[in-house]
Amino acid sequence: MVMMLRLLCDENLGGAARWLRAAGYDAALAAPGQPDAELLARCRAEDRVLVSRDRRLVQAAGTQARAVLLIGDDADDYALTLALALGLDWTCAPFTRCLIDNAPLQPADDADLARIPAQSRALPGPFQKCPDCGRVFWPGSHVRRMILKLQCWHDLAASLQRTRGRCDT
Repeated sequence: MVMMLRLLCDENLGGAARWLRAAGYDAALAAPGQPDAELLARCRAEDRVLVSRDRRLVQAAGTQARAVLLIGDDADDYALTLALALGLDWTCAPFTRCLIDNAPLQPADDADLARIPAQSRALPGPFQKCPDCGRVFWPGSHVRRMILKLQCWHDLAASLQRTRGRCDT
């Protein structure tokens, strides 16, 4: 079994946390206003990598915790930075975690399926539920679009890594 990265995104990176969860990563999101010292202590205690746009916070991590500074202006920039800095695979285990609260998903039962739109029940699945918040997830068109985005990020990072390998020799 491959050990998965555990990440802690600072409070301003809710979107990044959701994309990381979509890819299957354990991506906790810091509480609003949580002091930097608490974030670093949590990273150490839970063996998490800090993900932040705050240069000062990433520098403060120093030897206390592993940290990645996100640079750029959008999700594509963040995805590439994370893939290159951590060797993150955007296609490792898509849609195995709740996008809202980060819990590992479980198979949905008949009662869960009854809560989703009838036309969605005809989809091939998988149908999953979050044991924490109770949300039910199914592979609608939004999932297909998100999988295409995850695959695009994976392919771009792989291409850049191959290019870097040729230039490093």
